Amino acid sequence: MTFKPQALTPYLSARHYFGSEQRRHREDAGLSLVQLAGIVNSSKSTLARVETAELMPPPDLPPRLDAAFGTDKHFHGLYQLARREAHPDQYRRYMDFEGTAESIEQYGAQALPGLLQTKAYARALLRCQEDLSAEQVEERVTARMARQERQRSDSPPLRWAIIDESVLGRQVGGPACMYEQLASLLDQADTPDSKVQVMPFSAGPHSLMGSALTLLTLPNGSTMAYEEGIQAGHLYEDPDAAKKWRRQYEVLRANALTLPESVKLIRKAMEDHQPCDTPPS
Repeated sequence: MTFKPQALTPYLSARHYFGSEQRRHREDAGLSLVQLAGIVNSSKSTLARVETAELMPPPDLPPRLDAAFGTDKHFHGLYQLARREAHPDQYRRYMDFEGTAESIEQYGAQALPGLLQTKAYARALLRCQEDLSAEQVEERVTARMARQERQRSDSPPLRWAIIDESVLGRQVGGPACMYEQLASLLDQADTPDSKVQVMPFSAGPHSLMGSALTLLTLPNGSTMAYEEGIQAGHLYEDPDAAKKWRRQYEVLRANALTLPESVKLIRKAMEDHQPCDTPPS
């Protein structure tokens, strides 16, 4: 069977254009992926994934491509554009990374991260989105619960969450829903595979107040950052960009309550949300 390279979509994004330009120059030079890999000190699989826009070009690849093809700073310029744009399928791509991450570190400013949510809490949040039908809400609740299954596997990732104190006070879905959610959170607050810290009001303002952040550490040791606002999110695969978010997260962690202090505050919030017919914990 004759091998047919995957069709490219160069005008979908700067990342796709980078990949198509790499293939165009490679084919014009009469080079196979294996041959180009030897010239630029990369792997065939990396170059193949870059060409199809499945992988963000590694930061050391553009100058090597420019040197190999004699293209001055052509690939350097394309990389500067690609590294700053959102991937067209960035959330799906983020989910792929989350499924293999060895550690998942999150900050929740307005609500609990999805990996910590109970079914009732997730349903109440999703019902606030007026463009979702009842069927779509249930589909998303099911999908969100499925993401949590890995935490119950034989080899769960380390999950570390920092949540704003306001999340504990904001009632979502009524007292019973909130009480159940906080009880679940308490169970996950300090285990070998799950840690929860609370960012108290007393800590004052900080750089992540207006957004939610997730840091994923992958099996190869690299870090991806996913920053999410009200309308959109952005996946940062570039090492320098991820390092910037990592620094902000570490500052947040240092200023958050300790694990025992956080457990105490979560337990206090449970008491505040306790339904009248629920016996004291």
